[in-house]
Amino acid sequence: MITQLLNPLPEHYIQQVLCCYINGTTKVIVVRIANVPDWHFERVVFPDERLLFEAPSTAKLEIHQLTDSGTTISDIIPCNYLSIASRKALEQPIL
Repeated sequence: MITQLLNPLPEHYIQQVLCCYINGTTKVIVVRIANVPDWHFERVVFPDERLLFEAPSTAKLEIHQLTDSGTTISDIIPCNYLSIASRKALEQPIL
């Protein structure tokens, strides 16, 4: 994936999954993976946008929403739940 060429996963992460996250809200959100050492993944996702990305199967996607006091984590989703191979991820929005 072109965006991940800028910050690829370290080579020792062999087991990766192709994931899809759909922003089913009416707000712009920021998604972030923070539980993978030596790797930074953060993207802005617009309403109804689909984000395809590869991540280690143990990664967790944090959903950050803007609030009056800054940003807050509104959800944490295991990446293996977002795996395209494990469900029809391209059809179901994850809020």
